[in-house]
Amino acid sequence: MVAEPGRGALTAVFQAMALDPAVVEEVVAAARADSVEVAKLPPAENRRHVEVMLAAGLAAFVRPGEPSEPDFEAAALLGADRAAQGVPLTALLRGVQAGRIRAVQIAMERARAAGVPAEVMLEVLLESDRYTGALERHVITGYHDAELELARTARDARTQLLRRLLLSDACTLSADELAETGLLAKGQYHCVLSDVTDPLRARALERQLATTPGIFGLVDGKLTGIATRLPTSGLLDAQALVVVAPQAPLHRIRPLYALSLNALGTADELGLRGLHHVTDLAGQSALAAQPAMADLLSRTLLGALDPSENFHRQLAATVLAYLDHGQRFDRTATALHVHPNTIRYRLTRFEEMVGSSLEVVTVESRTAVMDTLHWWWALRTWLERR
Repeated sequence: MVAEPGRGALTAVFQAMALDPAVVEEVVAAARADSVEVAKLPPAENRRHVEVMLAAGLAAFVRPGEPSEPDFEAAALLGADRAAQGVPLTALLRGVQAGRIRAVQIAMERARAAGVPAEVMLEVLLESDRYTGALERHVITGYHDAELELARTARDARTQLLRRLLLSDACTLSADELAETGLLAKGQYHCVLSDVTDPLRARALERQLATTPGIFGLVDGKLTGIATRLPTSGLLDAQALVVVAPQAPLHRIRPLYALSLNALGTADELGLRGLHHVTDLAGQSALAAQPAMADLLSRTLLGALDPSENFHRQLAATVLAYLDHGQRFDRTATALHVHPNTIRYRLTRFEEMVGSSLEVVTVESRTAVMDTLHWWWALRTWLERR
């Protein structure tokens, strides 16, 4: 039990931490940095568990006695979810321990700044060790319980086969193994990849996507699968993002999965939802894979602009909208809800500031299309800076 002197200040520190998104982000970053497998999961999936576990853990240190059983429901659920997602238990525990260490560091730094007595902080550290031991036991229990449940079903075997198909460097599946899951050795399949990581949401979305021969499961924490046909209606989960690759034989599915993974990240950065084809995201995905070149191009073309200046950002955003709308003043003005003359004025000011004209001149070694691409890529990269 935390000593009475300093209890009020310590309680205030813990309550503030539980409500501070920056603390959650630091704990998530620590867990991802210390475990490669955990880092493969989307940050939102890590954040989902950290928020609940952090709040329960901080509350445990300002109550008398040992932490109560309900505090560990989130820990057991974390273990179960990671088992279903295929994250090895050792990797999961590394992430949990790294996150716990960072949370304690932040708590001690803030408690010291708030004037909490050293003896109270020491007692909290001792309670932290006891709580961590109990928390990890519940994570392990939840993980093993989920493993046993998965092992009792054919679903786990199908998921393991899917992971081999998409992740193994030299995946060779026999005709019998494929037949057990309904796959055909000479069949043509779409690779389907979503951003859904919550097992319950994944089950619901899978029921809609898996309406044709194929298999689905959690691969690197995200609902993924292969299917012979695509759903003909909109996604039931309005917040889900799904990308699909063109049909291909099974021996070409693994490289398509890698392309789909890149396209999913690009689509998420663009704020897209719903179902999208990998080929529709080809340009953005290819450019996103070259961040160093993007930075070099933006600094070369837009070096005269200051990202911290609102007017400069307004000019850059206007030019980007102009390019996105076919270099049409009327369409750009409609999109930005301003008069076409405002667009003309901003483009003129932009050209004056960067010392270059947007009216590209086609020469033998450089086409107008490529010049436009360079401006578009530079502007998008520059606008992402703060």
